[in-house]
Amino acid sequence: MASKINAPMVGKIVKILVEVGQDVAEDEPVMMLEAMKVEMPVSAPADGKIKSIRVKEGDTVESDQILVELE
Repeated sequence: MASKINAPMVGKIVKILVEVGQDVAEDEPVMMLEAMKVEMPVSAPADGKIKSIRVKEGDTVESDQILVELE
């Protein structure tokens, strides 16, 4: 079952911590988002494998924008 990781709020992607094909565990950070001058981790909602990463470091993202797809 495919799952998506969405941006929790408007912000800037400062660090991507995973690669396509990598296995991740539930609650494992996949990237760091800077919002309101604070860096916060964006974590996997479930165990899975990274299918695609739709952003790159430095991108500004909108709230609920899809960042990563899991399979």
